[in-house]
Amino acid sequence: MAKKTAKKAAAKPAKITASAKPRKKTEIFTIIAEHNGLARKQVSGVFETLSAIMAADLAKPAKDKPKTFVVPGLMKVTSRFKPAVAARKGIDPFTKTEKMFKAKPASTAIKIRPLKALKAMV
Repeated sequence: MAKKTAKKAAAKPAKITASAKPRKKTEIFTIIAEHNGLARKQVSGVFETLSAIMAADLAKPAKDKPKTFVVPGLMKVTSRFKPAVAARKGIDPFTKTEKMFKAKPASTAIKIRPLKALKAMV
């Protein structure tokens, strides 16, 4: 006859309280794992997949078409292409003297906007 093993009573996860300083990645993964009954590695995998999806959706925005990614209920992330700016002569608005402004290379600007649900939480 096989022995019946008694199942452990699922321990109730600790209540989530505010942290005095910013939480580390490990702490966040551990809390999420405890509250959802997952292994810490599974939570880590979910975040890695989420960041890969985000990178794919936001990569290489076109000049006229910014790219967006929405984390449901939390935030909207937008990436926008900023073209290169050539060096130019102009008047310094502070000293009112003529000045040479440096050239700037092309870049991608990232903006993160909170959604209504996130604003309601805070």
